[in-house]
Amino acid sequence: MIASAMAPTAEEDAFVALYRERYEPMVRLAYLMVGNRAVAEDLVQDAFVSVHRSWARATQPSAYLRASVVNACRSWGRRHTMEVLRRPAAPDPSVLVADELWDVLETLPTRQRAAIVLRFYEDLPDDEIAALLGCRVPTVRTAIFRGLAKLRKEIER
Repeated sequence: MIASAMAPTAEEDAFVALYRERYEPMVRLAYLMVGNRAVAEDLVQDAFVSVHRSWARATQPSAYLRASVVNACRSWGRRHTMEVLRRPAAPDPSVLVADELWDVLETLPTRQRAAIVLRFYEDLPDDEIAALLGCRVPTVRTAIFRGLAKLRKEIER
């Protein structure tokens, strides 16, 4: 009984024969429509699954397969076009260039960098910077002075 359950039926033999005969031509057809071999193979596999599901009703399985491949390619093309059209715009190239000021800021000691950023980016007064950094106001002024001197020296190079 197990041997008979393992033996392929006439329908299965016909489907396997269709697969062997039509797989490569359908992949070529799909490739010509979508321009990508991997996508073409996926679409053809999906079309074969569709044909297998409808095998009992299909009067011309080869024609049904071709129609399934063409419809899958057209559907993929519409979806791909929408993805391309709705893709976010690339950032402005000027944003992607190296930030020389940041590179120079990274060379400063932590306290000098923090004091300069808090002064010129956050526009904080010396007393608030001193409170944030946990130091005295003259220390903040010295850190800013020395940090700016080092920045000038690096930028002029």
